[in-house]
Amino acid sequence: MFGTTTNMPSSAFDELWRLQQEVDELFGSWSSPLGIRSLPRGTFPAINVGQTPERVDIYLFAPGIDPRSLDISIQQHLLTVSGKREIRVQEDATYYRQERFSGEFRRVISLPEDVDPERVQAKYVEGIVQIGVQRRESARPRQIEIQ
Repeated sequence: MFGTTTNMPSSAFDELWRLQQEVDELFGSWSSPLGIRSLPRGTFPAINVGQTPERVDIYLFAPGIDPRSLDISIQQHLLTVSGKREIRVQEDATYYRQERFSGEFRRVISLPEDVDPERVQAKYVEGIVQIGVQRRESARPRQIEIQ
């Protein structure tokens, strides 16, 4: 009833979407997110970054990822997290929509200059990677007593 009139493969829309992703990566996505909590298309994992006078805390929301497969490094005030998430799909199923990211990812977070790259801790708790980077002692606020 709904046969095709062209010789285009059934994955033509998938191929167009992939091409759009590559162009966005090459030139940057100029479209803004749809809402205040939205991420640009293709951004994974979502992150939160906060700081205190003592440390900088980074939270990566990465459910379904084996934490041993993550590569976390810090160099010249840049924290890099990379890895791969594989989503199993049924070969005999037809997917009308797939919104979960599958594949390799890399996020680079710029850190303040006063962090100590020798004092980094990372742990994985319930799908969230928690990374804490201590600030250098010399950069922390210090109370001075008047004598």
